[in-house]
Amino acid sequence: MNDAVLSPSLLPTISFALLAFALAAEAVGLIRTRGSADAVSPYLLGAAAVLLLADIVRRSLIIRFVAVTGLFESLVFFSAFVCVVVLVYRILARQKALGLVVFGGTIAAVLLLALASSPLAPKEILPPVPALRSHWLVLHVTFSFVGESFFVVALVTSVLFLAGRDRERRDRLDRLTYLATAIGYPVFSVGALVFGAIWADVAWGSYWSWDPKEIWALVTWLTYTVYLHTRLVPKWRGVVSSVVSIVGFVFTLFTLFGVNFLIAGLHSYR
Repeated sequence: MNDAVLSPSLLPTISFALLAFALAAEAVGLIRTRGSADAVSPYLLGAAAVLLLADIVRRSLIIRFVAVTGLFESLVFFSAFVCVVVLVYRILARQKALGLVVFGGTIAAVLLLALASSPLAPKEILPPVPALRSHWLVLHVTFSFVGESFFVVALVTSVLFLAGRDRERRDRLDRLTYLATAIGYPVFSVGALVFGAIWADVAWGSYWSWDPKEIWALVTWLTYTVYLHTRLVPKWRGVVSSVVSIVGFVFTLFTLFGVNFLIAGLHSYR
């Protein structure tokens, strides 16, 4: 086990290179086809996602537990599922896929992987402390990040909506924002709030402790709840709902990074 811990895996590095090539292919496609999605990047996104998830499996086998309890592992998992969501969109939309949406999602995956490779995320493969050795925690973390992967797409489409001028394209982007949020919202709700509360009770003896991470997860959830309600008011659809979507993702990032590094709490393990 010690040799495995000391030997760094090349899988995240290879994945980063694949995503860099995907970005290059998407950029060329945007220039040549005037906004359409390219034909090469889906294969690169798929390969990167497989390799990143394979690294999670590798680390899990070493510690004999699902390796999603550390910041590095969480970011690798998050990046992998952003790739998966973008890839699924690209496959389902086919020739109608918007190249800038794919490009923006790939940038997000690259940035998450870059953060995982930074000094902010320890790379050591360590068994989790007893409070983290719970399958409820695994469900809490994985469902939360899967939901947030859809929020990444909603962020991209919201920004593109606000920056766009073409009415037909803006309508498509607005619908994509709603679709991504409508899928991600229940997954995030179950992961962050339901499974999170169950794990909190197992680990700390209480479903809710007003921990900073819990509070900001609730703020994030409430913001996306507000977004869904803005869809019920016709005059709020579009600009207002896009702004709320962006604010929701800002809170998502603060819950993930800001709370970890700025505010001490029950979630401050490593």
